[in-house]
Amino acid sequence: MFQFNMLSALAAIVANAIVVAAPISLAQEAITYQEARWDPIHFQPAIETATDEQCLACHQEIIERRVLEAAPAGVKAADTLAWYQTLGTYQGAQETFHRRHLVTDYASRVMDLRCNFCHRGNDPREEAPNGSATNVQPHLKLRKHVDPDVCLMCHGKFNYAVMGVPGNWIEHGKLFNDNCLTCHAAIRTTRHQVNYLKPAAIEELAKTTNDVCFGCHGGRSWYRIHYPYPRNSWPGDGGVVPDWAKDRPTSSNPRYRINAAAPAAQ
Repeated sequence: MFQFNMLSALAAIVANAIVVAAPISLAQEAITYQEARWDPIHFQPAIETATDEQCLACHQEIIERRVLEAAPAGVKAADTLAWYQTLGTYQGAQETFHRRHLVTDYASRVMDLRCNFCHRGNDPREEAPNGSATNVQPHLKLRKHVDPDVCLMCHGKFNYAVMGVPGNWIEHGKLFNDNCLTCHAAIRTTRHQVNYLKPAAIEELAKTTNDVCFGCHGGRSWYRIHYPYPRNSWPGDGGVVPDWAKDRPTSSNPRYRINAAAPAAQ
């Protein structure tokens, strides 16, 4: 009897999960958690065009949440320095992960990130691309809600080996006046032309604040590897491609190009 009841309950849950049609209206009342969880807006293709406004209608707490004044052990946030505060570009008190990427002053100035830049849809039943329940979602990354590549693009290791720098920028940056534009005023001048950044603002700030460049190119590294950025051509490059760049793409991912369709930031 116990086994029969369990199977019946499981069948009811699955049926309720997979029988979905149009996205649930944000104004609709009395929807269950299960209905909301399986709303088509959480999956491809609907999530591709989801706006921040639609996401935050249910997930507003992500923006409103604040860092604890003190850790459970009693350490006060005001008396400590978080890893992301170690560079000059970060100002003010500690902030939560999502606020640092979406609404803080610096994020608003140089970034144009949206909820669906990171959150591309997942499958609550199984976070594997080729499992028995997810054959229709081959884009999933194994056991991950977010593709790590989107993080690596701004949080990879400083790739000094291909830049002609002897070692870590913190140790050797003084050889270049602690300014990336010492070289990059003439080299790889076509940069940041992607729809999740604000290129003009980055270029202007980089003239006066060195950490603007280093902040995303090794200064806040989460990974021990670097991101293989596309090698876009620039005026005067001569068409010469070094050996280390021969396997790299020559243009940005179509999804990230500035002329690519993207929902307006809210």
